[in-house]
Amino acid sequence: MPIAFVIALAGSLAIHAAALFGTDVELFGGGPEPIALRAELQAPPKAAPAPVVESPPAANRPPKTAIKRSRPSALASARPSTIAQAVPPEVAQEIAAETPSTATVAPPAPAKPVLAAKGTIRFAIFKDSLPMQIGRAEHSWEFFADGRYRLTGVTETTGLAALIRSVRMENESEGRMVAGGLQPERFRSRKNGQDTKENADFEWSTATVQLARDGSVREIAPGTQDILSLNYQLAYLGKLAEGSTIGVVTGKKYERYNLDSLGEEEIEVPAGRFRTLHLRAMTDNTTEIWIALDRERLPVKIRFTDKKGESFEQVATELGTP
Repeated sequence: MPIAFVIALAGSLAIHAAALFGTDVELFGGGPEPIALRAELQAPPKAAPAPVVESPPAANRPPKTAIKRSRPSALASARPSTIAQAVPPEVAQEIAAETPSTATVAPPAPAKPVLAAKGTIRFAIFKDSLPMQIGRAEHSWEFFADGRYRLTGVTETTGLAALIRSVRMENESEGRMVAGGLQPERFRSRKNGQDTKENADFEWSTATVQLARDGSVREIAPGTQDILSLNYQLAYLGKLAEGSTIGVVTGKKYERYNLDSLGEEEIEVPAGRFRTLHLRAMTDNTTEIWIALDRERLPVKIRFTDKKGESFEQVATELGTP
């Protein structure tokens, strides 16, 4: 092999390794906030307080068995004097007896994940213009009985690319399962074992996230994910085949990503043959992802194309192994 070609290839690998494994790489790209939003996860509206109904005259009062208790919880939360005015005393006593005290109400059971308690996806990474594998990635998940979860992602150079520039990126996401899917609480990132300072802490009581990079606090939309949990949240997005929009926090910023649906495709990767839904996000860069419809919508192929037209592709080599 001519020495000039080796030098050129080595330089190309070094540049591409930096582009692929730099801390600014994002699963669904970046860029300005999209204007057209197809769908958005929204918190359910709060129920309006029950109106207070004046008690009818005793002569016209319906029999006890005819009274409908359509909002017993709302009545029970009102002051005793309000309850007495709204319904007859004997019915108010029954409502109070049937409604448990807030001190004894158990918290709602955590939502159940669609995935197995533990699992792993392994990927091989290629660059379109190079005839070789340049890296690998491994994503693992674990869901606990108390409703919490932990996700990890490791991406590193391999082969000649690793000889030129050895890079290992590690991401970690922790949070809990809720009715709408995953709710991240903390995101951490390391490069070659060192903290990148590109971390994020979520505070859902105020719907904000704090970015460690500059200490800023940003407001976030319901259902927002970090860049790692997004892979698994796709299983919970309704009508994804029609496209969707979701908030995403990377180690550097918060943005809203518009996901276009390109329809179903049957593809073959080293892990097997899958019926997939092809999604695309277009910003300054373009990211495409194929999720396996018969395997809990797990990603089995990802393609990232930067603004210069350089493309990198991840294909699943193992799926669901512990």
